[in-house]
Amino acid sequence: MKEPKIRFKGFSGEWKRSTLGDLALFSKGSGYSKSDICKEGTPVILYGRMYTKYQSVFDEIDTFVNPKDNSVVSKGGEVIIPGSGESSEDISLAAMVKNEGVILGGDLNILKFNQKVNDPAFMSMAITYSPTRAELSSYSQGKTVVHLRNSEIAKGTIRYPDILEQNTIVNYVLSLDAQISASTSRLASLKQMKAASLQAMFPQEGETVPKVRFKGFDGEWKTRSLNNYAKKRTEKNVNRIYNVTLTNSAEFGIIDQRQFFDHDISNSENIDGYFVVRDKDFVYNPRISASAPVGPINQNKLGYPGVMSPLYLVFEVKGINHDFLEIYFHTALWHKYMFDNGNSGARFDRLTISDDDFMRMPIPDISLAEQQSIASFFTSLDRQIALHTQRLEKLKQIKAACLDKMFV
Repeated sequence: MKEPKIRFKGFSGEWKRSTLGDLALFSKGSGYSKSDICKEGTPVILYGRMYTKYQSVFDEIDTFVNPKDNSVVSKGGEVIIPGSGESSEDISLAAMVKNEGVILGGDLNILKFNQKVNDPAFMSMAITYSPTRAELSSYSQGKTVVHLRNSEIAKGTIRYPDILEQNTIVNYVLSLDAQISASTSRLASLKQMKAASLQAMFPQEGETVPKVRFKGFDGEWKTRSLNNYAKKRTEKNVNRIYNVTLTNSAEFGIIDQRQFFDHDISNSENIDGYFVVRDKDFVYNPRISASAPVGPINQNKLGYPGVMSPLYLVFEVKGINHDFLEIYFHTALWHKYMFDNGNSGARFDRLTISDDDFMRMPIPDISLAEQQSIASFFTSLDRQIALHTQRLEKLKQIKAACLDKMFV
């Protein structure tokens, strides 16, 4: 193939083909390791950054060192490729160093192109996202640690259009990167806002009044046992009336098992012994994890019933705002009660607590009006988080599709 599958309007014709050795001057970085990194100093790129914070263009560097004699310092526009890595597939990543004054650490191969002919940002993208990468990977040597030398990189072949088309491709990809970065930052800010709001809008341990409260509400918060509102659901899936098996995920909530695993994990012949989970029912998953240290509790918001393994505790609630209760379960305020009244038992990855003890868990007892205000706030926030998550995933999909088809 001599032309890309996707091309900007106004460009045509076959792309040129050359070896990297014909297009670039080669050199190496020098010195420096993780132990040299300090809080302030001269910006530095070590080869490990290529794997941990990869980007096609390095324009902002957040690692610094105190410069040594004979350091290799960028003049801007260098393309760097790591000289060592854990696998041949990883080692042929390339990136452009945009700014001058950046120290280039040891084990970095440095390529300098004639920028009147070759946009270095384009060349870094083409090396990474075209068949050139596989070719360079085939030249790497080693087993436990894989090495790639300038002499091997120079043999690699690459296709490229005229400089104007290179610039156009680079500008488009970088605009996508900017949108992805902005969406990522906005999403992180919304998640931080939610975490801060969960702490501020619920009384913390030893307190009876939240730090932040909606206008019109006052007085101390009280508590009541969960069993004042909740009743365990013991309805079995007799005759396999329901065939949708649900999963309670700490990250995604209650979802269809087929969406989570791409196939059914449960045996369809045995789900007649599973508990029925109706719309708006709550489910406790005793499996513990870093994000759910006592296991997650979530509400079925799918709008349809399903079934879950008897390992889960399913309960319905009345007399309390469902969304408010679920939001409370997204805080850590109920964890201490679970730790105090449960144990990990024979399985270290599960918390064991009796149904009776679980149902005696204290939960906030406030007016339905205040519950609704809190629920509405967090529902709106969750909706924004979901929209930004979808937008971010869409942008990443667009970029991946473009990178797969814009290079030869």
